[in-house]
Amino acid sequence: MDHQQAGLAGFTTHDLIYPVSMTITEITTQLDALRDKVLLLGGKTEDAVHRAMRSLKERDSDLARSVCEDDKLIDRMELEIDQLAVEILATRQMAEHDLRFVVSVAKITPILERIADHASSIAEAAIVLNNEPQIDSYIDFSLMADIAGGMLSEALNAFTSEDAGASREIIGRDRELDRCYGRVFDGLIETMIKSPSAANGAARLLFVAKNIERIGDYVKDICELNVYLTEAVFIKHGSAR
Repeated sequence: MDHQQAGLAGFTTHDLIYPVSMTITEITTQLDALRDKVLLLGGKTEDAVHRAMRSLKERDSDLARSVCEDDKLIDRMELEIDQLAVEILATRQMAEHDLRFVVSVAKITPILERIADHASSIAEAAIVLNNEPQIDSYIDFSLMADIAGGMLSEALNAFTSEDAGASREIIGRDRELDRCYGRVFDGLIETMIKSPSAANGAARLLFVAKNIERIGDYVKDICELNVYLTEAVFIKHGSAR
């Protein structure tokens, strides 16, 4: 059973076709609960990214293992949000903005789970790299991590405050992350050529760099959804920016 199917567990076709009667107060309570849950998931995801990169920079394998273990909790949180979103959508009694909010949360939740998966992948790579000789020059890695972590934190803040302008600004910062990735890629390839004995470690660091770069891409998706929530426009693939 995949995540989407799991989110529908417990609901019959009748539940989805015929709206569930709820008062405005009950709907508001559900929406507040949904907002709280997605922000908690966002915080857990942000923390996972931070700890994964710290486990690499500080060569802390115990910290890396804790990131991998916490990924199971994030998976469970995603499923809880999925189920609550379906319950709210089944009411069919929401204002237009509230409907966009629920749809946005339903799309952002799996994005956050994927970001957490990338953090777990970085942590797994750190466990291996921490047992190998350290490769010099983590400067751009640290910069990449700072940019990606900052983008994620600010994207979640923008979503909380429904600040579309901030989301658009964050989207533009992904180009800086891409430039850092290019420098890291070129530097590690050069290391592999000059020092064949360091090739395995450099290859794993390339894998880590790609994971950080993908986190930036997912943060852009979150920002695009916040613009949709706030302005009711789609800006994916460069439209309406």
